Amino acid sequence: MTNSRTGNRRRAAVLLAAVLAAPLLSGCGSTGAATGTELKASAPASRPAVDPAQVAATAKATDAFGLDLLHALTTTPDGAGRNTVVSPVGLATVLGMLMPGARGATADELAKALHTGLDPKQYALAVGALDQRTKNSDRLTLHQADEVWTQQGFPVEPDYLATLAAAFDAGVHTTDFKKDPEGSRKAVNAAVEKATEGRVKDLFAPKTINPDTRLVLTDALYLKAKWASEFKSSNTEDRPFHKLDGTVSNVSTMSQTGGFKYADGSGGIVGEPWQAVELPYADGNLAMDLIVPAQGGFAAFTKGLDQPQLDRILGALAERPVDLQLPRFHFDTSNELTPALRSLGVHSVFDHADLSGIAKEPLAVSTVVQKATVQVDEEGTVAAAGSGVGIVAGAAPAPRDPAQLHIDRPFLFLVRDTSTGRPLFLGQVTDPQAK
Repeated sequence: MTNSRTGNRRRAAVLLAAVLAAPLLSGCGSTGAATGTELKASAPASRPAVDPAQVAATAKATDAFGLDLLHALTTTPDGAGRNTVVSPVGLATVLGMLMPGARGATADELAKALHTGLDPKQYALAVGALDQRTKNSDRLTLHQADEVWTQQGFPVEPDYLATLAAAFDAGVHTTDFKKDPEGSRKAVNAAVEKATEGRVKDLFAPKTINPDTRLVLTDALYLKAKWASEFKSSNTEDRPFHKLDGTVSNVSTMSQTGGFKYADGSGGIVGEPWQAVELPYADGNLAMDLIVPAQGGFAAFTKGLDQPQLDRILGALAERPVDLQLPRFHFDTSNELTPALRSLGVHSVFDHADLSGIAKEPLAVSTVVQKATVQVDEEGTVAAAGSGVGIVAGAAPAPRDPAQLHIDRPFLFLVRDTSTGRPLFLGQVTDPQAK
């Protein structure tokens, strides 16, 4: 009998990454291992029509998936007290690229974790339809795109590539992972870094792409957006922030009073007192929602927050004057997400995957990673995310007085498309000074 570790070493890897990239084609590209030069082929003349109800359901499902992911990452002893940002859209997209190749229990577990009842191809098309909402202006830049990197000569199923082309309009590269895995890794990472305007570097760590790698799928998301109502830098000053451990530090805090969507409550929705405010970005249906539990209630609040409850909080937001204070923050998060996905019931894809829709050669996921960054200041927000999966072969009327929301304690934030509810970025800030 073959030792399981030996068997794993003999498997061929497929790596999927959520990072910015170029379009997928129905043809195939050729690259040198170190350069990863792309050869593009034509994408479908028009994307297949997708039922709007399926698109709406997928946006809501991504919301639920994102909260599950944030919970999984922040309920561990190491994660509970740290700043965290994840991109639910990035990971849902890259898993959406994987889904059409999954069969049996592998497909079922992925669908359950992603909160979707759609079949894999329908899910891919729905995610792809959502991903097309790109914007470019002097006040808002939002773009997302996808790539495929495959081992030279590796027989990827044509139907699988055709589905990715129809859903994601990605670009295909061929490279030589076998002979030059390090050169291939650098080429993939360089493409990610370029697509995220230098915000996501070294998505794949050394040795995560190795001679057994057969396929890399990438999706990336980049956002640079100015507030519809910018903060005046002259109003920014150091103010106290109460951290989870009870200590207090002075942090650079912005302030303004204006009309915003605001809500507050206690009990009923989550059981803990909370306040929430929505800050719209210019030139689009994008906004940042800030949800601030009462002092001392952050842990209980976040633990009890689920997607229906989040919907109720966001649904309660109504226009009114708000006296707002918000700390500036800027930090990065890097996670190996295999344990988090396992905690959400995704096992088969790592252990004994059925990815026969990708290739006849047995495959299994070896690693899932995500890097994300967020910067919030007086002008607006800059954020980017990259995620990766590795697969190895083997097996009421507003009051006149302004509401006061002085954010001087840990809080949650959500960057979302207000027209669909789809969460681009989701996270928690426990210490605005921490990087």
